[in-house]
Amino acid sequence: MSVIERFVRFERNGTCGYGRLVDDQIAPIQGGLFGSRQRNGEPFALSDARLLYPVEPRKILCVGLNYASHLGDRARPDRPEMFYKPLTALQDPEGEIMLPPDAKDVHPEAELVVVIGQRASRASLEEAEQAIFGYSCGNDVSDRNWQRGSLGDKADRQWWRAKGSDTFGPLGPCVAVGLDPASSRIECRINGEVSQSQTCGDLIFPPAEIVAYVSRYVTLEPGDLIYTGTPGKTRAMKPGDVVEVEIEGIGVLRNPVSA
Repeated sequence: MSVIERFVRFERNGTCGYGRLVDDQIAPIQGGLFGSRQRNGEPFALSDARLLYPVEPRKILCVGLNYASHLGDRARPDRPEMFYKPLTALQDPEGEIMLPPDAKDVHPEAELVVVIGQRASRASLEEAEQAIFGYSCGNDVSDRNWQRGSLGDKADRQWWRAKGSDTFGPLGPCVAVGLDPASSRIECRINGEVSQSQTCGDLIFPPAEIVAYVSRYVTLEPGDLIYTGTPGKTRAMKPGDVVEVEIEGIGVLRNPVSA
């Protein structure tokens, strides 16, 4: 059984850094996530720092329709269906998901997120597996009305705001390295009530297959993120709610919702 290491990005006393998370302690490291990761200073309490989204990517890709339980009456895809989120969609753990004033039907989507650790271009399945540095929890926040015209409005042709509005991509609380997520349960809770729950091993296209497919067309660089899709049925959230995404072996990504 492999050892799971968890890494965080944090802000403390006006300075940002990376560290290894062990229980409730952060041990700062030098060289960033993809450097030497050597210890750099004395550990300190997790409560003494503010966690930031744990990776600073160059790009964010996402998979749609990657759990059979989320398909409904739609046909099973024969390849990963990809789209992009902008970097400005990222939000820190505990950071507010801010709903635009004209958003009408916004849903959280619990997702396993792949963190790329080495350059991948036209990668084989084995090379794609090696290119994965670790995994994090993500929330692919989505306005169904803009996405599908679910409330009678005309849907947007592209998902640029339905899934790309500011704060619509919370990420964290850490990156888990050495985790095999196939048996990990993924869960979304709104105000403590479970709205989604399934096993990450139920993905139609598993992480390495997604990485290999994407790398045929788009070169992946260290730090790039792939949100891998959401299970089951989702439901709307509203200002004042608190949304949690939990994946076994990674932790809990918690975000309050505001207008």
